[in-house]
Amino acid sequence: MSELVDVCESLARLGGDVLRRWEGRFRVREKGPADLVTEADLESQEAIRARVAELYPDDLFVGEEDAGQADAAQAAKTWANASDRIVWIVDPLDGTTNYAHGVPHYGVSVAATRGGEVLAGAVYNPTADECFTAESSGAARLNGQPIRVSGIERLSEALVAASIPSVVQRDSAEVTNLLNVLESAQSFRRSGSAALNMCYVAAGRYDAYWATETKAWDVAAGWLIVERAGGVVRGLDGGRFQLKVPTPLAAATQSLSDQLVALMQR
Repeated sequence: MSELVDVCESLARLGGDVLRRWEGRFRVREKGPADLVTEADLESQEAIRARVAELYPDDLFVGEEDAGQADAAQAAKTWANASDRIVWIVDPLDGTTNYAHGVPHYGVSVAATRGGEVLAGAVYNPTADECFTAESSGAARLNGQPIRVSGIERLSEALVAASIPSVVQRDSAEVTNLLNVLESAQSFRRSGSAALNMCYVAAGRYDAYWATETKAWDVAAGWLIVERAGGVVRGLDGGRFQLKVPTPLAAATQSLSDQLVALMQR
C-alpha cells in the first residue's frame, strides 16, 4: 500500500509544480458563475493524467476538468458502483478563485480509490510546500510527520470551516446553516479550498468542516486523511459518507460531529 500513497504524493507535487510555473502568466475563463478555470488548471491535470497512464495503464482516471464529458461521466458511474478497478480521482487545482486572484491558498488533490473507497490520497499546497497524505492502513501525515485531529468536543470551543456556494440565496439552507454555526461556534472560516479544509481538520488547525456542493475530486483524499488522523467524516444528514454523495461533515470528535449534525437538521 505504501507504493500507492507515495505515488499520490508524487502526482500531487507534480501538479503543484505546474501551478507554480503558471503563477501570474495565465488567462482566466469561466466554467460557470463565479467558477474559474485557467490554463494552469488544465495543464496540471494533463500532467497528472499522463503520469498515471504511464504507471498504471489499466486504471481509470476522473479529473475535475473532465466534468461534463461523456467518458468522465461513465468513469464516475464506474467508481461509484463498486468497480474492482482502481480509479484515480484528481482535482488539479482546488481553490481556483484563490489562485486566479493571487491568494496563496490552493492545492492539488489526488486519491486512488476502488469500489467507492479511498485506498490512498494526497493533498499538496504548493505555496506552503505542505503535503498531507494518508493510506487506508496507516497514519495521516504532513510532510512525512504524523498528524492528529484536535480532540475538541464542544461546538462552543470549535473553529469551524465551510464551503459555501459562490452564489446563494438569502433564504437558502446554506445561509441558515452558516448563521446557526456563527451563533454556536467559537469562530468560523471560509477559505476557498475544500481539500485543504479537510486536511486542516486532520492536522488540528480546524476542528470541523462542512460542505454542501463539493464534488468527489474535492474531498476524496481529504476524507481518508481526516479519518486516518482520528477524525470523523459523515454525510450532512449524519449518515455514512459516500463519494457518490460528496457532501461531507468532518469533525475532530464524534461529540462535535453530533452537535453539528443536530444543528444542520434544525
